[in-house]
Amino acid sequence: MNPCAPNRIAAISSLDLVAVVMEKLLHRQDGLPGLAVYYGPSGWGKTTATLAVANRTRAYYVQLRSSWARKDLLEKILQEMGIRPVGRTTQLLDQICEQLVASRRPLVLDEFDYAATRDVMIELVRDIYEGSQSSLLLVGEERLPHKLKRHERFHGRVLSWLPAAPVSHDDARRLADSYCPDIRVADDLLAQLVALAHGSVRRVSVNLVNVYDTALVEGWDEVDRAQWGERPLYTGDAPRRRGRGEAG
Repeated sequence: MNPCAPNRIAAISSLDLVAVVMEKLLHRQDGLPGLAVYYGPSGWGKTTATLAVANRTRAYYVQLRSSWARKDLLEKILQEMGIRPVGRTTQLLDQICEQLVASRRPLVLDEFDYAATRDVMIELVRDIYEGSQSSLLLVGEERLPHKLKRHERFHGRVLSWLPAAPVSHDDARRLADSYCPDIRVADDLLAQLVALAHGSVRRVSVNLVNVYDTALVEGWDEVDRAQWGERPLYTGDAPRRRGRGEAG
């Protein structure tokens, strides 16, 4: 286990955004739709924030896979509910709807892009919603709203469209407190990490791990941009291919 792995989830802005939209879903007035869509680029902390809020609200959480068919999704939801899936697709669907009604707990479907391009999967999720009138939070990449737009009957049942927020300097400070315990990371170095990240929480986190590991080796109690110097930082780009004349 990495010694700098955080023992708690940093309270970054995306966590607050998801918490607010979940609260809106759970306490919506009668007659309002119960679907919300949280979307944004890969690495922007969507899954981490969603999992944290799911735990707080006791939501059922399922992360979709590209190979799943309708029955696979239903079975995974039932397993998350602690119910042994037995029977045909229609029976599994009824069990899920009944459990959502009885428990009054929301359902979170992450990586929803895998369903958004398939009519049968969209209709299945709409059946879950219509059969339970529960709160459903759908999480996916930045083009998820566009993919859902062509499903008019589904699109019209969305109460909130929530774009993920890019990582901020304040977020980076909270991440540093979590990933770099006992090491003071200066504001100028944090600003550089945020600029290189292009919105990605993941890239800031990876660089903070590198900063922490280097600080331990060098015996630093604090580190700023000047002290970091020309040491490499993670940008997410593939390494540049060397020319024929460059040394190996």
